[in-house]
Amino acid sequence: MKSIDRRGFIKTSVIAGAASSFFGPFDIISSAPEVQSSKPSVAISTGGSRADLAFRALQPYSKQIKQAIGNRRVVLKPNMVSTEVPACATHVETLEGILEFLKSIKKLDNVIIAESAGNAPAFEGFSNYGYYSLEKKYPVKYVELDSEGSELLYVIDQKDFRPHPVRFSNIILSPDSYVVSVARMKTHNLAVATLSLKNIVFGAPVKDIGFRLDNKTKSGTKSDKPVIHGNGARGINYNLYSLSSRVHPHLAVIDGFEGMEGNGPRLGTPVDHRICVASTDWYAADRVSVELMGIDFGIVGWLNFCAQSGIGEADLSKIEIVGEKISDHIKKYKLHDNIEQQLMWMKPVV
Repeated sequence: MKSIDRRGFIKTSVIAGAASSFFGPFDIISSAPEVQSSKPSVAISTGGSRADLAFRALQPYSKQIKQAIGNRRVVLKPNMVSTEVPACATHVETLEGILEFLKSIKKLDNVIIAESAGNAPAFEGFSNYGYYSLEKKYPVKYVELDSEGSELLYVIDQKDFRPHPVRFSNIILSPDSYVVSVARMKTHNLAVATLSLKNIVFGAPVKDIGFRLDNKTKSGTKSDKPVIHGNGARGINYNLYSLSSRVHPHLAVIDGFEGMEGNGPRLGTPVDHRICVASTDWYAADRVSVELMGIDFGIVGWLNFCAQSGIGEADLSKIEIVGEKISDHIKKYKLHDNIEQQLMWMKPVV
């Protein structure tokens, strides 16, 4: 990672090395329109650098975010379904853009990068994906959610529709945490798409120390993550909806610089999209992202359930778009091969 000063952050590409035509961040901050509308709002940025995109997408919310953080700890929750597949995980450049933004609003004194990875200890992913390089420039700390305590919440299994206990991270649930979902735009094998909400709801369940999805698993250890999937499309969509009022991000940053289509969230293929979505309204961010991915909103169960119960605004005409137009940047993502099975949630239970 190159060492740069904050004024040159946008003008000089941080990691990718590509030149940018934008002014330095101080100039942008002074001229960037602050979101004033009472409507849900989503910022869309495009360009040639992940860090730049994240930084600029967050700027319209500078005052809101600074006020909302207050004295709380900022929790940057990356997406790390696997610690060994870079294409499925949050890119270090996106995290750098967010950290630089937090620096610009003077909220960098209590920031952690925290995760409970799907297949192995998060620290392995932090290392494999270059996250530790960030501490050379920022006073950020790294936390394994699996070792920080948990609280029981309950989800359903579609085979019995009974409550099943799941251990959820204390850090994610704590009122002292300002949770930032740093997601990646991807298709999914059960929920159609994985965006800001799913990154938090599925990252928050913890696993025992020593649990791995390989032959190195410590005997007697388990992960609570499979339980939340609900044993199928009906279960996963209902669980995402039912947990969303308690387990959700305060700020959504969705990196679509290089998305994933097809057999996501781990085995899909890259999509060159060059886009970033940010919002203090996680539902609006996910709703807009689905549209940008060319996915029919009507087939995404959890988004529909949340809209029907008043959790979020699904009508795009009632969401303020800041920056780029949605219609100029839609790319139709190929859905997972099993999409027909995923749509079982739409059919009556017989």
